[in-house]
Amino acid sequence: MHPRRPDGFDGLGYRGGARDEQGFGGAFPARSFSSGSDLSHWVTTPPDIPGSRNLHWGEKSPPYGVPAPSTPLEGPAEEPFPGGSSGGGGVPGQSSEQLNRFAGFGIGLASLFTENVLAHPCIVLRRQCQVNYHARHYHLTPFTVINIMYSFNKTQGPRALWKGMGSTFIVQGVTLGAEGIISEFTPLPREISHKWNPKQIGEHLLLKSLTYMVAMPFYSASLIETVQSEIIRDNTGILECVKEGIGRVMGLGVPHSKRLLPLLSLIFPTVLHGVLHYIISSAIQKFVLLILKRKTYSSHLAESTSPVQSMLDAYFPELIANFAASLCSDVILYPLETVLHRLHIQGTRTIIDNTDLGYEVLPINTQYEGMRDCINTIRQEEGMLGFYKGFGAVIIQYTLHAAVLQITKIIYSTLLQNSV
Repeated sequence: MHPRRPDGFDGLGYRGGARDEQGFGGAFPARSFSSGSDLSHWVTTPPDIPGSRNLHWGEKSPPYGVPAPSTPLEGPAEEPFPGGSSGGGGVPGQSSEQLNRFAGFGIGLASLFTENVLAHPCIVLRRQCQVNYHARHYHLTPFTVINIMYSFNKTQGPRALWKGMGSTFIVQGVTLGAEGIISEFTPLPREISHKWNPKQIGEHLLLKSLTYMVAMPFYSASLIETVQSEIIRDNTGILECVKEGIGRVMGLGVPHSKRLLPLLSLIFPTVLHGVLHYIISSAIQKFVLLILKRKTYSSHLAESTSPVQSMLDAYFPELIANFAASLCSDVILYPLETVLHRLHIQGTRTIIDNTDLGYEVLPINTQYEGMRDCINTIRQEEGMLGFYKGFGAVIIQYTLHAAVLQITKIIYSTLLQNSV
């Protein structure tokens, strides 16, 4: 974030006014800079910065070389700055501006912490339920999910719920890095301008597709780390995800079974899920943000808003829009995500926890021939609800996220009210 300029700063150029009459530093006669003087391109006047040289509000700094007029030691009290700041060398509204920046940083950090750290146990259990094809309990409600989480924590310790968290950050980093590199060396746009056209949208989605293809082997390695049981899990390093991803591409590393699907057969479901998730989340985010901005604009026209409400209107609409977009896209694409995870985990000789009991392990021995066969098998053997195994973890995840956003909003509203 770039630092904000003082309100009275207009650069070092000529500003006209009373300075034409006083001259420059008292050494040159008063003249206009438009007279074609030889010094017109070289002589400038210092800017007027409110608060510099202990000036009163509304006064201007004297020209360079001219002593400032003396002020009496005793006189009327100084008029406070607008926005609650007083004199004494401070920039008007500086404290409130710093508080707003701190509030924006804290709110964004709380949202990021909730999405990637606090909600990780829900992601772990959700993925384990999705790949457990012979589970009898589908865990469609948050009550059964909380019970099984407690069982895992009791038998295996807290690490069973936070396993693979480092690999998820690596996948995000690989995705962002691949997108940036591809956009730099190709004409594919990384962002869509306001004056978009179908060609620009197609090129942008092509960039996203290529990005998901690059990150696909690392996503498979991260998925294995999050669903692998902690009972038989070795102490792997944080870069194990990178090693396994490269080994998956090169055909090296841990030997896999013959049921392992090649990466070429995983490209279509992976890219389809990623592109649809991006399209749905982007559309819902823009729609919700538009509604919130119209609502905020109407409230501003109806009555004057307080500084507290102005801060909330500046930061929270975007967070709420991101929350709604992520929630809707995850709910809509949950069946496709179940199919995708089963295809990625097949043939990797992964041992998962028994999500029915909470204290045993189970091997993954599926034999899907592809995406269509996986869909038909789930529908025939597990029913339509089989696509939603572990959905109760999604409810807990976004309930927790909404609670953190609400608590953060209350905390910063209280801090701002006390500072005003």
